[in-house]
Amino acid sequence: MIPPNSQKKKVAFVSNSSWSLYNFRLDVIRHLLKNGFLVLVVAPDDEYSSLLVAEGCEYVQINFNNRSASPFLDFGLYRQLKKIYIEKQPALIFHYVIKPNIYGSLAAAVSHIKSVAVVTGLGYSFATKNWLYKLVRLMYKTALRKTEEVWFLNNEDAKLFISEHVVDIKRMKVLPGEGINTDYFSPAENKGLEPSRRFTFLMSTRLLKSKGIGVYADAARIIKHKGYEVDFELIGFFEKHHPDSIAEDDLLKWEQEGLVRYHGFAKDVRPYLRNADCFVFPSFYNEGVPRCLMEAAAMELPIITSYNRGCKEVVLNNSNGYTCNLNDPFDIADKMEKMINLSSEERARMGKNGRALVIKKFNVDLVIREYDRTLKNI
Repeated sequence: MIPPNSQKKKVAFVSNSSWSLYNFRLDVIRHLLKNGFLVLVVAPDDEYSSLLVAEGCEYVQINFNNRSASPFLDFGLYRQLKKIYIEKQPALIFHYVIKPNIYGSLAAAVSHIKSVAVVTGLGYSFATKNWLYKLVRLMYKTALRKTEEVWFLNNEDAKLFISEHVVDIKRMKVLPGEGINTDYFSPAENKGLEPSRRFTFLMSTRLLKSKGIGVYADAARIIKHKGYEVDFELIGFFEKHHPDSIAEDDLLKWEQEGLVRYHGFAKDVRPYLRNADCFVFPSFYNEGVPRCLMEAAAMELPIITSYNRGCKEVVLNNSNGYTCNLNDPFDIADKMEKMINLSSEERARMGKNGRALVIKKFNVDLVIREYDRTLKNI
């Protein structure tokens, strides 16, 4: 879908990091640029900002405290966005994650610019029904009234917002996650467990407690105590000021104990996925649809994950992996033991089932189609 030749339409993408826009929405951005749209990226500056500019985007930096829970402190974000929107005049704005969804939607409304809020997951603030939950719920309810559409990545998040009367069902849409490029994430040819190599589990995630990293380490301890000689690898990045962040001392202790080998943050996760035999993600976080699971499944890795919102959409028990109880290292370890004892042919069958599921349900082309439909309608 190409905008009128007389004037290129400008579409804005607003998020809490350039990294997330580059890693999760680059295929959508490239599609819009290819089809004649101007793309404005509004996010805090990081090393991925310049990469988005190199793709052809216009970039505007914003500054805000991603961990502040005070509406008074966050009013500065609203003012920044309002100023940018009035100056840049995009035809449509896509907001992602909590603060851009709330303050960006309000700023777009007062600037008379149409917007779409994309709820990528409920996150930490919806973990317990405390004062923070009540505050975020009220602010979401106020802000989302101003949007043209509200998008969710799984049915459970959409159901909660509707049952809590946060958003009208007529303006909501459930996407098949944020999509995955199955050409980029493709399996290694002739992959098989070499006799000289140890069986390897891999976990890739933000280093938050609720992502289940402690559960992963405890399950590793159980497996090792049973005498299995297998490796447990971990990649991901710390969020030091996040209230749910794991302690670096805990990670060091797990490494010293010989439970987990931490490789730091990986810009390209594919080499790690190709070297692994099973992907593990025991999250009890309020997930949208975890990208790490889509990446692993697309590369034909069998998966062990918790029976949690978002996760159970990607992993079908006994088909492309195993689902487990939340926050239960013994159940995770039980499934790990089953996975180790499968034949390489059985694991390969699981991997192929996972890739087929991702291609059918989570291919990025399906997501691009939804963006096109919304742009056409709005």
